[in-house]
Amino acid sequence: MRRPDHQTQTDVTAGAVLAPYLRSQAADFLRSLRLHRENSAPTDAGPQAAEQAAGALRRSSRRISGTLHTFRTALDPLWAEQLRTELAWLSGTLAREHAYAERLNRLLDALHGLSGTPLPSARAESAGGSAAKERAGLGVGAARAGALLERQLTLARTRAHSAALQALGSSRFHAVADAVALLASEVPLAPSAAAPAAELLGEPADRAEQRLLGAVAALSSDETAEPYNEAQDAPWHQTRLLLRLHRYAHEVVRGAPDPVLAGPGHALDLHRDASEAAAAAASAARTPRIAPATAYALGVLHADQRHEVGAARAVFRETWPYAAAVTAR
Repeated sequence: MRRPDHQTQTDVTAGAVLAPYLRSQAADFLRSLRLHRENSAPTDAGPQAAEQAAGALRRSSRRISGTLHTFRTALDPLWAEQLRTELAWLSGTLAREHAYAERLNRLLDALHGLSGTPLPSARAESAGGSAAKERAGLGVGAARAGALLERQLTLARTRAHSAALQALGSSRFHAVADAVALLASEVPLAPSAAAPAAELLGEPADRAEQRLLGAVAALSSDETAEPYNEAQDAPWHQTRLLLRLHRYAHEVVRGAPDPVLAGPGHALDLHRDASEAAAAAASAARTPRIAPATAYALGVLHADQRHEVGAARAVFRETWPYAAAVTAR
């Protein structure tokens, strides 16, 4: 059912728009938490179902947290800030295990694609071509690089999994779950929430949109971009977060996501993934006493992921619906 649109129904109060959205997200949170607990037992379907439930838990946490941040003037300020902070902690803690697993898969797939089927050493030497020797060397180094990345990222994932389990069993998490359970039935609105939605929700939603447009306009252009300058990644990561906040605000005031932002959002997700994968490859290359072939393969992998960073930026520019904002500089 479509929720009221504050831009067309001026007689609808801010509370009448905001409260149902927050209650719906709180219900999704509690449903995902129940599914996660039910599927955490060691069964054939358990791990995959638990991972899906954890993903849903993160999504509802982000939406509640983002909504509390954008529309805090319509809510009890102290309650909103406390719950927003705790939900940000929870979603960040739960996201790390998934991120390490996805990063490892991405890097191993990229290594396989870069090395292909390695030439046998004898054949590589008889070929005499530098390309054949390079491919053979990359094949040997890629296998060792893959093993190194698997050790490092699997260890990081294991630690993140332990941290997530510890968080879900902590008194801090139980306090968060209790707060969300109360939110599912009662939203602590401020007295100002009785004002028209167009007035009280429209302004913060517009501010969220303007912050996003300003961030996009400030992004480096193709001409000035340095593909191997990781310092340039930060504005893109910030744009991704601002796009997320704008999307959530649009869901609140319009009742549905803005479909034209799906493509740019996906491109920014790919940008984040490639940037973090490149950083992981660079970190692995700094491991003491690794073989030259391993270091070489990790260097090629780092370059490949930085190329993917540039490709994601190009896709973002192509799919961004307000082209003028991308090139303004």
